[in-house]
Amino acid sequence: MKYAILITTLVALPTASLAQSGRAGADVETLVKLGPRVAGTPVMAKASDYLEAEYRKAGYTTQIQTFTYSRFEDLGSSLTAGKSKITGLPLSGSVAGKVDAPLVVVPNVGRPEDFARVDVKGAIAVVQRGEIRFSEKVQNASTAGAVAVAIVNDRSGKLAASLGGGVSKIPVLALSREQGSALLQSSQTQQPATLHVNTRQRQVTGRNVVAHLPGIARPQILLGAHYDSVPGAPGANDNASGTAVVLEIARRISKTPLAKQTWFVAFDGEEDGLHGSKAFVQTAQPQFISSLKAMLNFDMVGVNSSLRVSGTPQLTARAKAAQSELYTSESYSGSDHASFAAAKVPVLFFHRGREPNYHTPNDKQVDSNLLDETVSVGLEIVEQLL
Repeated sequence: MKYAILITTLVALPTASLAQSGRAGADVETLVKLGPRVAGTPVMAKASDYLEAEYRKAGYTTQIQTFTYSRFEDLGSSLTAGKSKITGLPLSGSVAGKVDAPLVVVPNVGRPEDFARVDVKGAIAVVQRGEIRFSEKVQNASTAGAVAVAIVNDRSGKLAASLGGGVSKIPVLALSREQGSALLQSSQTQQPATLHVNTRQRQVTGRNVVAHLPGIARPQILLGAHYDSVPGAPGANDNASGTAVVLEIARRISKTPLAKQTWFVAFDGEEDGLHGSKAFVQTAQPQFISSLKAMLNFDMVGVNSSLRVSGTPQLTARAKAAQSELYTSESYSGSDHASFAAAKVPVLFFHRGREPNYHTPNDKQVDSNLLDETVSVGLEIVEQLL
């Protein structure tokens, strides 16, 4: 369904031509062809070069903001139960360690009430992925007395995930659905097992791509999207889609007064814990932050039909008033807008929810029509806010 937002016209926005339609989809294809865009890799340098060149073609000046942080890297982690040894992926932010303890299957997805149904004290808790954040599952397990956690994916493929920038008190290992399904059987409870999270920390240099018209030092609006992906995932929907939408909005408004009040940023290091957006906010001048009326973040907007907007209540209310059928909610967590919300900047988060190819090697395609739809919605909301 197309979204038509009714607003008071401030600027005559250009209607998309046939040449413009599908342009965001072409940007996604270009980024995907580069391969997984993992922070600190040569592929990310190529991706940032591409984005810089495209913004410059549209008439913007660009800068590369570099920053460093520590990344967890897997050196070979596994779960051994009986005669079976399962290779898993530690969640980014998991403490390293080797634990010998019985397995205890936790019903459902790891809420406090789920842990209340079983005794996991001194055990390796086995929980399913879904519904609540990984960090919540791990915190609930630790509070209940578990000494390690194994999270079983609820869809095909490996699970590459993060604890959101924090560091766990206990080792956390992610298992594919194919590998971990047997562990979810109640017969596996209390079976002796060994969970080994073998990781190291490595210094990584990230690259934020910043674009704006020359001389614009205090914008009122900042549009952003992360352009990194998790290891092994081409990252079409997560998040070449949002990156392409922000780039296309920049192209469309480059010759209008809106561009004189707007900055655009492609953030690096989001998948490892919002590092790019945190670095941007932490190094920005106080006057820059205080000048912002809103930060609009686009993440995973190329798959699934329903566009959702969440964020600061006054902004989501304006979005809802403009389009009654637009799904809105209040939420600050989960993506780069959270870094701005923490600095008291009003935020809007555009997304379409998770889909089966999330964080997998199959995240290769998006619906170009959905990208164009998101561009149109974003354009009109930017106009409304200014």
